[in-house]
Amino acid sequence: MKPNQRRTRQPERKCILSGDVRPREELIRLALSPDGTILPDVRAKAPGRGAWISADGEAFGAAIASGKLRGALARAFKTNALTIPDDLAERITDALARNALDRLGLEARGGTLITGSEKPRDAARAGQVQLLLHAADAAEDGRRKLDQAWRVGMDAEGSDMRGLVIPADRTILGAALGRENIVHIAIVDERAAKRVSGAISRWMEFSGSNETAGPAGRDSREPYDNELEDKGLE
Repeated sequence: MKPNQRRTRQPERKCILSGDVRPREELIRLALSPDGTILPDVRAKAPGRGAWISADGEAFGAAIASGKLRGALARAFKTNALTIPDDLAERITDALARNALDRLGLEARGGTLITGSEKPRDAARAGQVQLLLHAADAAEDGRRKLDQAWRVGMDAEGSDMRGLVIPADRTILGAALGRENIVHIAIVDERAAKRVSGAISRWMEFSGSNETAGPAGRDSREPYDNELEDKGLE
């Protein structure tokens, strides 16, 4: 392995439920608060020991129902004195949504994305778009036209390459980016595309969303991460 490859290798962690070892950016960290409550720590910032799970919401639900999660957490944190909130899965979903939306907001302020319809279409045709996103309530015709422009720019005509419909409507995206009526988002920076793609992938995988999913049933931006601070974890 070349030295530069060694430096860029992503840190890996083991899922406490499946035993699979994967890059930690693909996993979800859980933290134990001082009062023994298990909380999501999707940004992996809480101090102390953490427990990592894969972004498989269905497997997570099954682990809760069977009691497997409690046993795995007890081993990971080396204590049986822990409380698993009844709505932990929902809290994780909301935290992942908040993280993804905040990521988009940061990229907007950093100038790595384009919104609207004409500008993203022009950038897509020019081969400048690294990642294309559509709001859940984007019109099918608008999505189709942008998808086609993207395929042209990426020399992928005839393929099924298309933008990702994310589980947030234009109102939620507008609030995240500090702009109004955000329907289409084109990421024009490669590194930014990887950051955004990773955050959105974890959110959608855990929540079971797909490309036709509508807006999240709850306010996706509810800041469950703030509970970490309230409970002394940040």
